[in-house]
Amino acid sequence: MSLALITVVGGLFLFFAAIQGRLHGSVLTAPLLFSVFGVAIYFSGLAHGHFELEWLHIVAEITLVLVLFADAARIDLNAMRNYHNLSLRMLLLGMPLIMIAGTVVAYLVFPGLSWWELALIAAILAPTDAALGQAVILDKGIPGRIRQTLNVESGLNDGMALPAVLLFATLASDVTHTDRSWVEFIALQLVLGPIVGGLVGWIGAKTITWAVEKGGLVESGEGIAVLALALLSYAGAETVGGNGFISAFVAGAVFRHNLKTDCAFLFGFMETEGEFFMLATFFGVGLILIPQYLPFIDGMVILYAVLSLTVVRMIPISISLLGTGLLPPTHLFLGWFGPRGLASVVFSLLVLDEFEIASMDLIMAVVVTAVSLSIVAHGLSAVPFARAYGKMVAAMPDCEEKNAVPSVSLRSGPVTDAEVTN
Repeated sequence: MSLALITVVGGLFLFFAAIQGRLHGSVLTAPLLFSVFGVAIYFSGLAHGHFELEWLHIVAEITLVLVLFADAARIDLNAMRNYHNLSLRMLLLGMPLIMIAGTVVAYLVFPGLSWWELALIAAILAPTDAALGQAVILDKGIPGRIRQTLNVESGLNDGMALPAVLLFATLASDVTHTDRSWVEFIALQLVLGPIVGGLVGWIGAKTITWAVEKGGLVESGEGIAVLALALLSYAGAETVGGNGFISAFVAGAVFRHNLKTDCAFLFGFMETEGEFFMLATFFGVGLILIPQYLPFIDGMVILYAVLSLTVVRMIPISISLLGTGLLPPTHLFLGWFGPRGLASVVFSLLVLDEFEIASMDLIMAVVVTAVSLSIVAHGLSAVPFARAYGKMVAAMPDCEEKNAVPSVSLRSGPVTDAEVTN
């Protein structure tokens, strides 16, 4: 890698760090900036021959492992059951409906693909990414219940979508599978991953609790412990034939449930090391994925990407919220802010690397287009839409949106009880 390229990339990260505080409340999101940085460096010619798809795959995988572990470790399951009914509806009812709708719409747009390939596209694009609409989650003018709903949904839906992605990718693969072989593969992925993740999470929680009680764990080691547990859960599952991402997600949930001490260090860790990897991933999207799959993008690909970001999500989400008493604008608001980002990128790279699928170039083009459009559309709309929606709800005397819910820590720090109750 040339010194000039290292200087430019290092300078970009330093520039972002210096202006990050001024970007809060603006339409310029971090994913948007770093994707544009990546595209600009590609067309400048500086990066030719230095960055390959394998590099992006590694960075994106590490990022998703950390995000899955940390997001699962943030969620209080008791609070989820008792207070976050909107998130549960969107996850348990809305998400399957999104996959079904995405498959049907994909059939209308790409009739030449097999049903498994169509379902795979829908599953890859089902999970959302809070980072692309961060201004919405941080806007205190929006009721805390609505912000928490989007936060919890985006934190859990990537882990829930992964089994469907693996299943559809296996069935869509060109490699001939006997009934036993693909069932055995899926079973190993879905059973061994959770087992390893559960063991790593339980052992990690007991170890860290013991270390804190004995005074052996210092503040500087907390981030190291989190990174080690996340990577151990991933590597351990992959070693025995399970799925590392599912393992990391389960490990985070079990870790949180069994940890008998404060786990606030998780959130500080994700604000530093985790954010660095996230920015590097979006940089790679602009530098590698967009240029590589640009030749495969046509009008039908763009049409499906637009539909995926709008009706494919918004109608199922609205259906899942029927009977909750929420205002119609809230249905639209929660439906629109389902940006596609990190999980969709990693899932597509995972499928590209591990499966032989005839229409993989088209699938990658659809994912790249949807993520690129989402980076722009959700990034630019987050601030104005959040302000308009917040003013509308504030003018309502009493409504379901204003009901108080317990705080769930966000990727940009915890929301205080005062903020949540509005």
